Amino acid sequence: MHLLKRQIEVDIDQYLQSEDIKILFVWGPRRSGKTTIINKLTQELGVKKYNFDLLSDREKFVPRREILEAIVQENKVILIDEVQSFPEATIILKILFDEFKVKIIATGSSELRQKSAREFDTLAGRFNEIYCLPLSISEVWENEKPKTSEMNIFTKKLAKNFQIYGAYPEVFLKEGKIDLLQHILDAYVLKDVKNTKLAKDILTKIALQLGSEVSVREIATSLGAAPSTVANYIEIFVKNYILISLPSFKTNTRKAVSENRKLYFYDLGIRNTEFRQDKGGVFENFIVSELEKMRKIKNEKINMYFYREYGGKEIDIIIEDYKKNYTTIEIKSKRGAAQEIFPLPNKSEIITAENYFEKICETKP
Repeated sequence: MHLLKRQIEVDIDQYLQSEDIKILFVWGPRRSGKTTIINKLTQELGVKKYNFDLLSDREKFVPRREILEAIVQENKVILIDEVQSFPEATIILKILFDEFKVKIIATGSSELRQKSAREFDTLAGRFNEIYCLPLSISEVWENEKPKTSEMNIFTKKLAKNFQIYGAYPEVFLKEGKIDLLQHILDAYVLKDVKNTKLAKDILTKIALQLGSEVSVREIATSLGAAPSTVANYIEIFVKNYILISLPSFKTNTRKAVSENRKLYFYDLGIRNTEFRQDKGGVFENFIVSELEKMRKIKNEKINMYFYREYGGKEIDIIIEDYKKNYTTIEIKSKRGAAQEIFPLPNKSEIITAENYFEKICETKP
């Protein structure tokens, strides 16, 4: 199978060539390509890979100088896969950084800080974070490099495929996409939940509400579940990069609604395994997910919201940068005039099926 060049590989190469010795955490959902990248690095660097899903590998990392020193001497770079499976390793990572000044690349399907609680705080100032997510439209473009004359066909085909099958690398590259997506959902997406039926039912409810505000209490009532359980499952999906949480923009004006949030899927292929009717807010989800990927890939210091007034008028996306500059984005099926309802100075954008590629790859606050 042809391997796609990922943007994250450029980031990792820059880290390896730099003087930076901070731990490099690579976060992202399962099957997004993290292990493939780690395996490639193992061959290129001639070092071992430690998989913390394996007890035998976890047992090699104990807080004893002679043992950790032996690992450092054997590996000019320490590569760890599935670091979240061993939250107790947080203190060992701190020792490796403080005492041995060795480069460490550690991947995780959910952030280690969620598993090790306060212990993760001891790593403050000792790490950087990058993200390995499902393919972005810019990554596909970089790999395929279509001619200018082919861009119209390329963008239409890309949008269609991403909205139906999603962008997990192996799904994008293989035949039998539907069966593979179902396998990813069952074997990987639902790995961290106890009640898989309830989890699937929650995802189905969210799939039916793309573009609408989500009420945890309403979902819980419709499924006969406790609101706290539903909320917990949703947070697991958010922390494991399955769902994107888009909060409401809060202002001091009395017009704005700010009680609920919207939820979108990082990957629409996963959404469609449970709900095949590709209608409703699917294109909106596609745009939100691509903007979120770009935000994380570029490590942009921005926040994303939606905005709605009590009267019902709404702006799909508000992008806020660290200087409190705002870009308002409306997602439409075709071009039209932008609504002027956002109460703060802003730059407005309209994204359609015709201009989405250039807008997403270039839009900045």
